[in-house]
Amino acid sequence: MSSSAIHPQGGQNDRHKGISDPGRNLVDRLFGAALDAVAPCPWSAHTGDHRLTLRSLRAMRASRPLYTPEERARRDSTPWTLVQGILAPIQFIAFGISFVLVLRYLWTGEGATAATVSILVKTGLLYLIMVTGAVWEKVVFGRYLFAPAFFWEDVFSMLVLALHTAYLAAVLAGWGTPAEQMAIALAAYAAYVINAFQFVWKLRQARLEGDRTAQSPPQAMPA
Repeated sequence: MSSSAIHPQGGQNDRHKGISDPGRNLVDRLFGAALDAVAPCPWSAHTGDHRLTLRSLRAMRASRPLYTPEERARRDSTPWTLVQGILAPIQFIAFGISFVLVLRYLWTGEGATAATVSILVKTGLLYLIMVTGAVWEKVVFGRYLFAPAFFWEDVFSMLVLALHTAYLAAVLAGWGTPAEQMAIALAAYAAYVINAFQFVWKLRQARLEGDRTAQSPPQAMPA
C-alpha cells in the first residue's frame, strides 16, 4: 500500500474527518506512542500517525491473512516451530499439576513446598517458551514481538509474564504469606489460560487458512 493511500494531498488523512471523540483520539495517540517505544512501526502501512494505530491494526487484521506464503514457508521450515510445539504442551501439563497442588494447599494447608516448587517450574517454562517464541516470531515475521498476526496474543503474554514475575519476586523477597503468594500465582494462571486459548484459536485459524489455500485452484500462468 502506498503512502498516498494513508496521507493523500499533502499528508492530510481523509479518514480523520468525522472523528469527533477527543477521548478516543487521545487513547489512540497514547497507544501509538507506547507501541512505538517498544516495537516501532509494526505495520507496513503505518507512517507515524498514532491516531490511526488502533484502526490500522483492526483493518489489517481484517484484511491480512495470518501468514503470507513466505511467512508460512518460514514457519514450516524453522526448527523453532517444533520447539514451540514441544514446549507448549509441556507447560500446560506443568500448569495442570501445579494448579492442583496450589488448590490442595489452599484447601488443606498442606503441601506448601510442593506447590511452591511446581509454580517455580511453571514460571521457568513460561520464561523459556517466551524467549524461544520471540525467536520464532523473529524468524517467521521479522520481529521479536508484536508482529501484526500475533499482536494481541503478545500483549496478553506480557500480562501473563508480569504476573508470574510478581509471584517470583514475592517468593524471593519474602513478601506476604504463602497463601497470599499463591493468590498471585492463581491470578497468573487465570491469565495464562486466557492466553493459551488465544494461541489455540490462532492455531485453528492457521489450519483453516492452510486448508483454504490448499483447496484453492492454482492461478493460470500468463501466456
